[in-house]
Amino acid sequence: MAQPQPAGASGALARDVGTLGAATLASRVLAFLRDAGIAALVGAGPLADAYFAALQIPNLFRRLLAEGALNGAFVPLWLRLRERDGGEAARRFAEGALGVMALGLGVATLLLVLAAPLAVRVIAPGFAPDGERFALAADLVRIAAPYVAIAGCVAVLGAILSAERRVGAVALGPIAFNGVLLTAVAGLLIAGPAAAGRAGDVLAAAIVVAGLGQMVLIGGAVLRLPVRPRRPRLALSPEGRRLFGLAGPGLVAGGIPQLTLIAGAMIASPSPAAVSWLYYADRLYELPLGVVSVAIAAVMGPVIAGRVRSGSAAEVAAAQARAMELAIGLALPSAIAFVLLAVPIARTLFERGAFVAHDTAMVAAALAAIAAGLPGHVAEKVLGAISFAREDTRTPMLAALAGLAAAVAGGLLLFPAYGHIGVAAAIAAASYVGSAVLAVVLGRRGWLRRDAAAAGRLARIVIAAAVMGLALAAARLLADGFGVPASTLGRAAVLALLLATGLAVYLGALRLLGVIGAADWRALRRGRPLRPEGNGGTPRPRPEELS
Repeated sequence: MAQPQPAGASGALARDVGTLGAATLASRVLAFLRDAGIAALVGAGPLADAYFAALQIPNLFRRLLAEGALNGAFVPLWLRLRERDGGEAARRFAEGALGVMALGLGVATLLLVLAAPLAVRVIAPGFAPDGERFALAADLVRIAAPYVAIAGCVAVLGAILSAERRVGAVALGPIAFNGVLLTAVAGLLIAGPAAAGRAGDVLAAAIVVAGLGQMVLIGGAVLRLPVRPRRPRLALSPEGRRLFGLAGPGLVAGGIPQLTLIAGAMIASPSPAAVSWLYYADRLYELPLGVVSVAIAAVMGPVIAGRVRSGSAAEVAAAQARAMELAIGLALPSAIAFVLLAVPIARTLFERGAFVAHDTAMVAAALAAIAAGLPGHVAEKVLGAISFAREDTRTPMLAALAGLAAAVAGGLLLFPAYGHIGVAAAIAAASYVGSAVLAVVLGRRGWLRRDAAAAGRLARIVIAAAVMGLALAAARLLADGFGVPASTLGRAAVLALLLATGLAVYLGALRLLGVIGAADWRALRRGRPLRPEGNGGTPRPRPEELS
């Protein structure tokens, strides 16, 4: 029997996924606008290399903590405490987690400020210690360091909201974060050349301000919950100690993608501008990855955990299959589009001001290489959620570390001959290593439940994506025949037309192949989210059964 939903947490799974997905998409669009402005301000020169190297540290902690990686350990424990011991026990658990996280990461912040040059030696060993890039990066690390402590508080507060299925504020948090950063970029662009020399300092400080804004937004939503922390505590309950025991491996697993990018930047750092090119390519790659990752962490993860706790084998299989279908259904067409449209995407978003045509070519090549790993990456996210639902965070960590090792080995092997493009290709290959290791281990344990119709639906999704790729390639050839528009607006219009063509063909193919049922098709045409059973009519658990 399905568990009754907590009060105020009713609503369809599709609505929650749609909320998280749409908000994450909006956040990524703001991030693109921000990065386009940064590209116009600093291009891919020494200041850009220094800024993007320093940015690796706050990005790492945001990936580890504030983008949902903590949820995998926190949500099952919170739900168990509420059901077994009541709201007061859950409140004390959250207060201990909040206090210990704030103290531990506060100490980490202080160490970063004091040892910024050492941090730069680690994240960018190719920067000459007496060079301009090294000094700039050390200063920027010191300015951005307070974000590390803020990220920990945001993580705990966001995990509470996710456990209570209050996804709205969780979804809006990254929008607020990127909105603040975009405001800072816009101010620098308006100020013109006079502010260019201080651009790095302003952007690094804006990261801290953005984190504070995100914490205020999410914290305000937590204060409206019936069960909420009142004050941080440094004393941990047994469940609190178990949280950090479980969260350690889970956070490492969640942060491996950022660690992989850091490793790639370390390998590429001796080459001028390579750190910047990899960063710009990764930001584009993060658009679909972020949508899927946040949806899995904040929506699908709790659903799978709920089914494991209280559902039948068929219900567990249904939840797992649905998560994989959503992930691959988003990731595969995105990967194909990135490979085929890498140049027009990079040109439209970045090529202006200090960012020149050569930078466009280098970023596009890296994007095409790294995008090939997107399906493997999202599959690893789903498999990780399945493991987290059984309170096993160690296995995803070990699988992710195997992928990291593959990325480092591949990057070192390919960089001498292929430069930053070889590093990007190694990062893509690593995602399949991690997902394959995790799938084998979970399969041997019997944790991967077979859903009879899932293989057929995934095959039809692959066919639909291939049809889209053929149509997109033809449309790209046709567009290139008319020449590249000179204006940014013209380039954006052509790119939007190409993307709309690809999306229309993909959705049409899904409909013709029966992946999207008739009711789903009508909902899409009216701008409404898909039903959870959007699979061509095969019965699925209702939303209330998956909550």
